[in-house]
Amino acid sequence: MDVATLGAVGTILVGLATAVGALVGKRGENRAAQSGAVIGGYGALVDNLQEERDKAQAKLAENEQRLAEAYRELSAAHTDNAEKRAEITILRAENERLRARITELGGAPT
Repeated sequence: MDVATLGAVGTILVGLATAVGALVGKRGENRAAQSGAVIGGYGALVDNLQEERDKAQAKLAENEQRLAEAYRELSAAHTDNAEKRAEITILRAENERLRARITELGGAPT
């Protein structure tokens, strides 16, 4: 082989080595970019999940307050109902006593 052929072969080999080096470097760069995107995406996902959790906790606290108020209202209603039932029982007994007294006095209860 003459010097010109050896120079051409050397140039081709250097070009191939440069191309291989560029490919290897680009693969590493792509891998780093993908890793950064994955970490960035993970961070955004964590932020979204924490925000959703905070909203759910606030809604739960609100619902628990509303539930406690509903229980208080129900308890008051039960107390009122019990008082009304006792009053009804007393009034019925009074009506029966009055009917009996009217009958004793010679009247006809309505």
